[in-house]
Amino acid sequence: MNTRIRRSAVAVAAAAMAVSLAACGSAKESGGKTSESASGTAKGDAIKVGLLLPENQTARYEKFDQPLIEKEIKALTNGKGEVIYANAKQDATVQNSQIDTMLTNKVDVLIVDAVDSKAIAGSIKKAKDAGIPVVAYDRLAEGPIDAYTSFDNEEVGKVQGKALLDALGDKAKAGQVVMMNGSITDPNAALFKKGAHSVLDGKVNIGKEYDTKEWKPENANANMEAAISALGKDKIVGVYSANDGMAGGIITALKSAGVSPLPPVTGQDAELAGVQRIVAGDQYMSVYKPYAPEAQAAAKMAVALAKGEKPATTSTVDSPTTKGVASVLIPVVSLTKGNIKDTVVKDGVYTVDEICAGKYADACAKAGLK
Repeated sequence: MNTRIRRSAVAVAAAAMAVSLAACGSAKESGGKTSESASGTAKGDAIKVGLLLPENQTARYEKFDQPLIEKEIKALTNGKGEVIYANAKQDATVQNSQIDTMLTNKVDVLIVDAVDSKAIAGSIKKAKDAGIPVVAYDRLAEGPIDAYTSFDNEEVGKVQGKALLDALGDKAKAGQVVMMNGSITDPNAALFKKGAHSVLDGKVNIGKEYDTKEWKPENANANMEAAISALGKDKIVGVYSANDGMAGGIITALKSAGVSPLPPVTGQDAELAGVQRIVAGDQYMSVYKPYAPEAQAAAKMAVALAKGEKPATTSTVDSPTTKGVASVLIPVVSLTKGNIKDTVVKDGVYTVDEICAGKYADACAKAGLK
């Protein structure tokens, strides 16, 4: 699986990947300097990279991001680079402790996907004070970060909102839409929400809206049950769900309430379960985010920074604490039943057999996947 993903070249992200390749040049080429360890010894490829991911409930982090980053760093350092990995399991306090441990272990650079973008700011400053550069990965952490890579997160929300409007057609104002946003501790969730509102406001009736604690499907399920009770199961014409995991909890609540046919439900991350729900007609769409170019961009920036070089980037972003952060933003794709073959199958994320296993075989045949 991971080998196939690593090989895949996502067309929409090719430009960003090409630009980021320059980050692997020599110190002379980049205008930077050769990095030194705490002892003052110049470093070559034998660098230590601390990789901190936020949780393991969402399939992407340990199935895609971790192995892709580790593989790219090995490739960039001729096999000499070492990755020290930690997963915070959705606990911001644990993640701060993990950073302390990384600093004690004298890593040369950190790649951090923050559980809580605000709570991590103090630890980012500790790293900066210790002379250790930080790449914010996927979520824009606060504090003095050196570089950032993610997807165009406001565009993600716009893609979701546009897809929901397409699915609703002339029924857009025939009932109520429920909005199930992500966790308030995740800055990306605010951007998804902003993008979605920019498309949906004035074009649909938003009956209920929730910020879902910790992105947990069970919390989305409980919120959806409350929305059904408040609005009435026959009044809900569509559901904006910020990701696939929550979409699963939402759809379970809708089915348990006897809602039939199911209203269109959005998603994000192109998780296998989400893709299968799309094939089955339970979920309308997901946002396919090609993890390979994001992971590769993070690895390239981290290796460049560890060697004292200036990483190649394509844009800048502002966090609440740091302006003009050098960044690489990766484009996204709206994934529906009609383009599964041309996205996650073509790029080697999943095989047709994986998607169409068991109870999904008949639906796959009808969708033209088998």
